[in-house]
Amino acid sequence: MPARLSAIIRTVPLPASRTRVSRCWLLALTLASAVAFPTLADAQTAPEGAAHLRADAAIRYRVEIVAPDAIAATLRAVVDLVRWQDFDEMTEDLFDRLARDAVPQSREAAATQGFFSAGVDITVDRSTQPVSVTLHVTPGLPTRIAGVAIDVTGPATETPEGNAAIATLRDTWLLPKADVFLQGRWTEAKTAAVATLAASPYAAARLEASEARIDPEARSADLSLKIASGPPFRIGTFEVRGLERYTPKLVHNFATLHEGDLYGAQPLDDYVRRLLASGYFASVQASIDTDVAQADHATVTLSVIEAPTRHVEFGVGYSTDTEFKLSAAYSDVNVDGHGMQMYTNARLESKVQQADIRFVRPPTSGGWIDTYAATLQRTDIENLVTRTAAVTVRRRAIEERRTPAFGLGFYVNEEIPEGGSTDSSHALYLDGEYTWRNVDDLLSPTRGWMANVQTGVGLPGASTETFGRVVGRVVAWWPLSDSNALTARVDAGAVIAPSRIGIPSNFLFRTGGDTTVRGYAYESLGVQQGAAVVGGRYYAVGSVEIEHWITPSWGLAAFVDAGNATDSLDGFDPALGYGVGGRLRTPIGPFRLDVAYGQESHSVRLHFSVGLSF
Repeated sequence: MPARLSAIIRTVPLPASRTRVSRCWLLALTLASAVAFPTLADAQTAPEGAAHLRADAAIRYRVEIVAPDAIAATLRAVVDLVRWQDFDEMTEDLFDRLARDAVPQSREAAATQGFFSAGVDITVDRSTQPVSVTLHVTPGLPTRIAGVAIDVTGPATETPEGNAAIATLRDTWLLPKADVFLQGRWTEAKTAAVATLAASPYAAARLEASEARIDPEARSADLSLKIASGPPFRIGTFEVRGLERYTPKLVHNFATLHEGDLYGAQPLDDYVRRLLASGYFASVQASIDTDVAQADHATVTLSVIEAPTRHVEFGVGYSTDTEFKLSAAYSDVNVDGHGMQMYTNARLESKVQQADIRFVRPPTSGGWIDTYAATLQRTDIENLVTRTAAVTVRRRAIEERRTPAFGLGFYVNEEIPEGGSTDSSHALYLDGEYTWRNVDDLLSPTRGWMANVQTGVGLPGASTETFGRVVGRVVAWWPLSDSNALTARVDAGAVIAPSRIGIPSNFLFRTGGDTTVRGYAYESLGVQQGAAVVGGRYYAVGSVEIEHWITPSWGLAAFVDAGNATDSLDGFDPALGYGVGGRLRTPIGPFRLDVAYGQESHSVRLHFSVGLSF
């Protein structure tokens, strides 16, 4: 039987004294490793100074790692014994050195994952070809955070804006008490804390000092960091680069930040998003000069790339609300050479046919956008045919989080219920609305609320019947845990008039469908008139939904919807729908695929929708 020779190198326990871990400590280890031995990319040439280690016969070996997955990945990346196993000129002496160095290197690798008392065994079996090496790492219990001390110095501690940012960075700290200490997470947490303060008016915030004090015996870590806020920054001049067709004034008018205002990263991000959504630009980047000497009048630089002015689009699709769809659109965002935008659109769907044209002026210096539109529409839904023509003018504020809007429109409407008589009406309608969006993300919110209130009146003398109208909507999001969330929504509206006769159908209410009461066909809930469902003067809809995110991008949901539309509050009887669905986060908002059961209709329906309808 051939002789079996093995070497076992065991670790020496760390002393019970407390050990400091810092970025400099890890950097020194990495540099020392890099100087002593090259990476595999350099493995075809022996390291300088290693020639005296060579023997007449080379050695070939293979390393098996026995360790938890999280540690194994780090071992493969940093332990030279593992990284050098394909080195063509490996010698016995160099192999022995790498094996000895693998012990402290493995311990350091385990420490970066929170295991500061790991045991390391290396077994070498020379009876095999290539030589078999087993690197066994027993992590033991992880080191957990015992305490966190975050100290902020400077003017931020003396202002409401600064104190709010300090409270936020503490509330969102990434390594809270009782979490496992991870070196990478420690670095991320410090970076995020400084970035949170720098997103407030204190744009030049910086990390002054940090320390992770590790007690291996107690398996505990005490963290401390000191952040210097620097002075508060105020907006100075806006410098726009890359303009060819448009004037700097057009760009400036999209801003809600003005000279002298305190800087904030969120308003600046909203400004960039607003410019990108305007249709004028394909790319926008913004930054503030963080020179503390210019803090009272800091320059904001905007670098833009202009988008093509004309765009043609054709589409084919399917909606569970309005079924099959063909569409065509043409737009010119600089039709007059001064930023006037023109949008034309035609769509042909199974239940809705529509053509419209809109002209949108660039924002005024006061932050208002004016839109002029003309629309022709025909619908055939639930045995009710409607024909509507409208000419409207509307003004809205550019600020999305607090958005007032008002408008005036003239509407001509014809309503033909199956088996009933034609009802013709018209209205000169004056309205106003206000929208509040207090959410973490405007496209895909996970926390916060939105509310909208609309009021309007069909003006006497210019309308078939005088009427008033009011609509209110509220939706809120609550994160229940890292992977679970609750969403609730309530909509309600009323038309103030003696009856629905003489009021254009687009001002009355029907509900049901993908974004209202699931489990029912689109606009199938309303006032029954013969074989048709017509609009009523009142409606209310409520929804509660729980989402469980399996990954950050997709998850599952369960929901209950209830609502109806009626011509009399005495006869209001909400229809109930409930079901389950899938969720996918996309750049244009959440994609929803739902299967719902309508309790009143006794049917199961499939619904899908994209984006936030608010």
